[in-house]
Amino acid sequence: MTDFTQLGVKDIRDGVAGGDFTAREVAESFNAAVAAAAELNAFIVTTPDHALAAADAVDAKRAKGESLGKMGGVPIGMKDLFATKGVQTTAASHILEGFKPEYESTVSQNLWDAGAGMLGKLNLDQFAMGSSNETSYFGNVNSPWKKEGTNSAMSPGGSSGGSSSAVAARIAPAATGTDTGGSIRQPAAFTGICGIKPTYGRCSRWGVVAFASSLDQAGPMARSVEDCAIMLEAMAGFDPKDATSLQMDVPNWEAALNADLKGKKVGIPKEYRMDGTDQAILDSWEQGKAMLRDAGAEIVDVSLPHTKYALPAYYIIAPAEASSNLARYDGVRYGLRDLPDGAGLQDMYAATRAAGFGDEVKRRVLIGTYVLSAGFYDAYYTQAQKIRTLVAQDFEKAFAECDVILAPTTPTASFPLGSLDADPLTMYLNDVFAVPASLAGLPAMSVPAMLNPDGLPLGLQLVGKPFDEQGVLDAGLAIQQRAGFEAQPEKWW
Repeated sequence: MTDFTQLGVKDIRDGVAGGDFTAREVAESFNAAVAAAAELNAFIVTTPDHALAAADAVDAKRAKGESLGKMGGVPIGMKDLFATKGVQTTAASHILEGFKPEYESTVSQNLWDAGAGMLGKLNLDQFAMGSSNETSYFGNVNSPWKKEGTNSAMSPGGSSGGSSSAVAARIAPAATGTDTGGSIRQPAAFTGICGIKPTYGRCSRWGVVAFASSLDQAGPMARSVEDCAIMLEAMAGFDPKDATSLQMDVPNWEAALNADLKGKKVGIPKEYRMDGTDQAILDSWEQGKAMLRDAGAEIVDVSLPHTKYALPAYYIIAPAEASSNLARYDGVRYGLRDLPDGAGLQDMYAATRAAGFGDEVKRRVLIGTYVLSAGFYDAYYTQAQKIRTLVAQDFEKAFAECDVILAPTTPTASFPLGSLDADPLTMYLNDVFAVPASLAGLPAMSVPAMLNPDGLPLGLQLVGKPFDEQGVLDAGLAIQQRAGFEAQPEKWW
């Protein structure tokens, strides 16, 4: 009997289309797996009926000989940042608890139109602000991985920690994520799965709860490069409702996948060899170079001189945009309302936000409001935007010398939950390798490379030219084929 939970997107889609099994059988299997994995706390809300209804629709289409779509019969997890009509959408915050949108996000609608079904809404760091999935109002997400020799609960990364945990634990074949400064790539690296942030504008932001609008970008998280390519095709596309959406055709990334890199140059940024990076991370980087060289690529050194300024600039720009975006949560129109006796309008605003926002959200709103305030705007925000331009120019110059850039995804492997609570700066440094590509709006992907001496996954990051998701996916496929990463966590939940 087939264990459907061991199948990925491609195998499920092709198996359903070929009549090897029904979409309902797949949905029932994953629904059961989700129910049995409550200890991971990966889901805020489960929607087994949605998964079954979508599966039945696919099976009915197959019986009629109709097209099943790019994701036909594949049940997925939906990060709880995407608006889903009639299903609670919270951004993992108390301030939106109980909110059920009357509309569907463009990305989720694209996936349903492609034949996918929804297993539920996945947990995340509150408003996507975090690198460990510890800031959710609905509790920490546990990684399915354990450090050898300990029973400590490990971080699945953030903010898309529910997505990474669910895919790694085999309770969802794939999931949506969003990436503002590494929130797809870092959790993918921590849990031994693949995740790609496409070029800014490839996937519509309409119906996605906003964090930092000039940085937020949706993308897929799955177990293989092929599965990411399939899902990204279904998610992407021009959307007139999103002013930043790219009016470009969606390439057939899956069909064009090619791990032969002959004639390609892979750039190695010298600035990414930073003090404090784990030796195992550096070893995996060396192995990545060897893998890409074996695939036919030429390895060349490149320079990204403004890398050291990228993270500080990000933590000015992102909180500034967040302080503006989160101003809409005021207790007036939707979500939580805290109205103390005898309170006026300003008192209601203050009480609602104090009760509804978590500590990390409050910290970033305060930082953002400060850097946008009179007297500090030019000193901080304007300077950060200049740095952002310089970072983008660094990549432009580097891509004159290479086709794709290889770097570590993270400076360390996963860490125990709670271990960095008192040190937000160290927590922020988790995104040091991921943030530059986000500031420049470039496509970037994490692919699992190996296990470190503690038995925890490590990821390698590939960054491509604007609109060249194909180049990133191809290089990722070359690493995937050579790394042969088949490890999965031992079931403890």
